[in-house]
Amino acid sequence: MGQPEPSTPLAEDWQRALAVVAHPDDLEFGAAAAVARWTGQGKQVVYCLLTSGEAGIDAMPPERSRVLREEEQRASAAVVGVDTVEFLGLPDGLLEYGVALRRAIAAVVRRHRPDIVLTNNFRDTWDGAYALNQADHIACGRATLDAVRDAGNRWIFPEQLTDGVEPWSRVREVWAAGSPQARHGVDVTASFDRGVASLRAHGAYLSGLGDGGFDAEEFLEGLARPAGTRLGVRYGAAFEVFRIDLA
Repeated sequence: MGQPEPSTPLAEDWQRALAVVAHPDDLEFGAAAAVARWTGQGKQVVYCLLTSGEAGIDAMPPERSRVLREEEQRASAAVVGVDTVEFLGLPDGLLEYGVALRRAIAAVVRRHRPDIVLTNNFRDTWDGAYALNQADHIACGRATLDAVRDAGNRWIFPEQLTDGVEPWSRVREVWAAGSPQARHGVDVTASFDRGVASLRAHGAYLSGLGDGGFDAEEFLEGLARPAGTRLGVRYGAAFEVFRIDLA
């Protein structure tokens, strides 16, 4: 077997990032350690959760799960230096790619005016072969990619341009964490432990996975070691990069 293709280090000459994902815990399954690195550099990262993950705990009714999972997400974000966490309140498990979702995300981009937008893998699978991705992740990522371009066009969703809100066309790239087509990465060796702690903050959700014996550190190591090898470091986080062209 040949050596894995080396990854290209992500650019870090930016100041503001907006992370848009479908559920609480999505960022923690691989990207939180990268967020910890960046907040440690003094960068600002804002989280936007499209849903509250209310359908994610089988043994808990959605109205209770919603409150608990929002609390866990805020605590998880704080571990990696993120103090702004927004929930759009869309229905968990029922996200649909389309104009309505693009509109909702474009509004967030216009308010926060990021340099970089983060999201999760929205390819059909996690491994490029058999491990199917979830419908909410696919809808979220596709809509995020399009909404970033929508946000820069004043004639798309012009009703949002009130009270000082302006088009925002300065998002340089969208980075999708954990994509099977990732060709870029970032060294998270120094921040890996904070990424683990951030995932562990989702205690109620994790306790319902499988037989209840989920090991956050072991799981994240399984992702971070191969990504790190491609970067020539101990632990890495892998991202697929999409450059934004508004033309």
